[in-house]
Amino acid sequence: MATDYGQGYGRVMRSDLGDRWSGGFGDDTAAERRNRLPVWLRAPVEGRTLREFVYVLLSLPISIVAFTFAVTMLAVGAGLLVTFVGIPVLALGLTACRGFGALERVRARALLGVDVQDPHPLRARDSGPLAWMGAVLKSGVSWRHLVYAVLHMPWAIFSFTVAVVFWTYGWAMLTYPLWFWVFPVYGGQGGIQLYGDDSHRFYLDNPFEIGLTSATGLLVALGTPWIIRALTTVDRVMVFGLLGPSRLVSRVVELESDRGVVVDTAAADLRRIERDLHDGAQARLVALAMDLGLAKEKLAEDPQAAARMVDEAHGEVKVALQELRDLARGIHPAVLTDRGLDAALSALAARCTVPVEVEVDLPSRPAAAIEGIAYFTVSELLQNISKHSGAARASVDVWRVEDRLMLQVFDDGQGGADVTAGSGLAGLAGRLDAVDGILVVESPVGGPTTVTAELPWRG
Repeated sequence: MATDYGQGYGRVMRSDLGDRWSGGFGDDTAAERRNRLPVWLRAPVEGRTLREFVYVLLSLPISIVAFTFAVTMLAVGAGLLVTFVGIPVLALGLTACRGFGALERVRARALLGVDVQDPHPLRARDSGPLAWMGAVLKSGVSWRHLVYAVLHMPWAIFSFTVAVVFWTYGWAMLTYPLWFWVFPVYGGQGGIQLYGDDSHRFYLDNPFEIGLTSATGLLVALGTPWIIRALTTVDRVMVFGLLGPSRLVSRVVELESDRGVVVDTAAADLRRIERDLHDGAQARLVALAMDLGLAKEKLAEDPQAAARMVDEAHGEVKVALQELRDLARGIHPAVLTDRGLDAALSALAARCTVPVEVEVDLPSRPAAAIEGIAYFTVSELLQNISKHSGAARASVDVWRVEDRLMLQVFDDGQGGADVTAGSGLAGLAGRLDAVDGILVVESPVGGPTTVTAELPWRG
């Protein structure tokens, strides 16, 4: 039923994911017209090369200013630490380094196409200048910006020198046939002098030497874009590593957000259980108690009426028991605990209004919490298929890829499902994200719909 779709995601039932993502970059025909030249031939005149070259040129003056300021403020602040004055000097210096970092992030976005997120703002526990200075000095982001200001200058000098030399010499030699005439032949110099002493001089002045110089310049000009890209790759790494948000802080923020999602989900589940008990089984049990009380009163004077009431109460007991079973199944089904995902998902499929084919290929059982999330994910997706898809058939596929549990639910319905539209899919994606899971929805208008979920195994 399912086919392979790569080691990272296991099996997938649609093969046009790449087409869907690549289609967002523009018209393919126009791109083909623009890219008829080989990449190595058009690289010297591409906008990317020019932007990266401008980035390298601007790096030198900016890095010199940042380096000078950072080293000066660090030296002055460290020297004055024996007095209280050194602390605000260091705090001001680090704050200014964060400002330089903001400028570098803007420059990297504009010229290198590097989308670096801004680091998390300072968090001072109290208000006031002392709290602010403490937050600045304790912030790892501030010190990473200082390290960037110090380390970037020598690299900027090196990259500026290499890029300018290769760029200038490459284009100068390539265009040499156009400007060699500026050398005065009547003065005994018909071209560039490569060598000269008291007895011998060598000029690039005959057609062969001029042509060879231009050919060499062509090779240098063709190779210069790749040299510049290699140089700016180091800049990208430095910007990402030193000027972006801290991975640890980002992970803490992500976990705080996930914890909020988990708490909200648990509270919503508790409210749902309370509502179901109050409106369902509890109401039926109250009515049952009243019916049994009336039957008890009529038992002596009208035994037949009492028997009918007891029989009706017996039917109410069965209905209440079924509602309690359904409620317990909604909390955590017993079949999932006892027999695992294969049997639990087969039971879900049997209750779906659309014929569902289930295939579970797991070597062992994952962690109980992950198993429960997988069950309720499939349950909600099958409910959506029953209510909204208009499908004639559906399938559920479950397998393991390394340390990830993969789920895929497919239906041939009308499609149009959108995880960003604030529907139940958005809540489902939030629940999966709270445990480092991923939900991918592919549902073009007209169908079919494929929903792929990825969960950590944690067995």
